Amino acid sequence: MRWSVGVVLVLVVVAGITAAFVFRQRLPAAERGRRLAVRTGCFSCHGPGGIRGAANPGRKDKTVPNFEDDVMMYAKTPEEIHEWIHSGVTKKKAASQTWRAERDSGALRMPAFKGRMNERDMDDVVAYVMAMAGMPEPDDSLSAHGLERVQALGCVGCHGAGGRLAQHNPGSLKGYVPSWDGEDFPELVKDSTEFQEWVERGVSRRFERNGVARFFLDRAVLKMPAYRRHLAPGDLEALWAYVQWLRSPKPAHSHQEHEEGD
Repeated sequence: MRWSVGVVLVLVVVAGITAAFVFRQRLPAAERGRRLAVRTGCFSCHGPGGIRGAANPGRKDKTVPNFEDDVMMYAKTPEEIHEWIHSGVTKKKAASQTWRAERDSGALRMPAFKGRMNERDMDDVVAYVMAMAGMPEPDDSLSAHGLERVQALGCVGCHGAGGRLAQHNPGSLKGYVPSWDGEDFPELVKDSTEFQEWVERGVSRRFERNGVARFFLDRAVLKMPAYRRHLAPGDLEALWAYVQWLRSPKPAHSHQEHEEGD
């Protein structure tokens, strides 16, 4: 009897560890940055998602910069975006008397988050701002075309800007839509063949045959649509090229992903 109880306890512990690993959230840096921006009030001035800046009386540009269209006017590099978050201004702008006068004329000013965020958190927000700004851009024509098709097909509605976010998806295994540059992706898509199945059919054959996977896929609020009827010739190759480019080290500006809950 004691042996049986011991075996049961071991099995329970193993099952618990396995479940913890399977359900562990592994959010990409851009998504961590998005959630942090919500918590720290960034969208109060930069607008929902950072894409519609609030009116800023007194400034010539009339509104707070947004992350989609205005970033390149204020920051050309990840380091400069980090400066804005850390100090509320870049060293270059701070040295400009004209810019200081323009800043002082506005009702709203960019706050400095030094002391409110650690460096890693700031890097995560940088990753989110870069994702919304489309930085960096694919450096080859096929990947660039893939990004265009990602936008035209509506993929960014669930996967976020450039496929870099992990937005909430109640009922799904981990509670979010997996990003294409995240740690979850290789578990879902082993190769280009499975990628094609997901895109054309809305599910891979491997997941379709798995009862546990099917349970969570059916339960999720957001479900992957089947795009077979909506694809143009060459789309699959272009989409896969973009995902491969996105997952390469070059586009990344983030620390390694880590476990995080809501």
